[in-house]
Amino acid sequence: MADIDRRTGKPIDNYASALQSVETIFTTRLGERVMLREFGAGLVELLGRLMTPVLFGTFRTIMAASIDLWEPRFRVRRVDLQGSIDDIRRGRTGFVVEVDWRPRGHLGDDTVEGVRTFGLAFVSGEARATTQPNMN
Repeated sequence: MADIDRRTGKPIDNYASALQSVETIFTTRLGERVMLREFGAGLVELLGRLMTPVLFGTFRTIMAASIDLWEPRFRVRRVDLQGSIDDIRRGRTGFVVEVDWRPRGHLGDDTVEGVRTFGLAFVSGEARATTQPNMN
């Protein structure tokens, strides 16, 4: 056991805990945490805007920087768009994030124990991370 699932209250492993942390990072508005005003990603403020190539690029950059800054168990390799052109037009797109998995990164150990891939979608203003098979 590494943590407690915030939705079910059940124990979760270290990887699920890291995914839950990413969800928290992406759904926290900058300035929302009183004692840690700089925590968050700033993605919530971008939701609902007209999707353009520049905005997708901004999303990808903010996602990678936020994960690298706030979740030490991950080091981002790549962030890709998931879905077809029609999905994008309907607002049903998501992202695929490929990371170096460092299970003891939060303890100061940067040893990489593999590459992991997870999906990230925004549903009703909330980020949802889902595990996916590795793309390698």
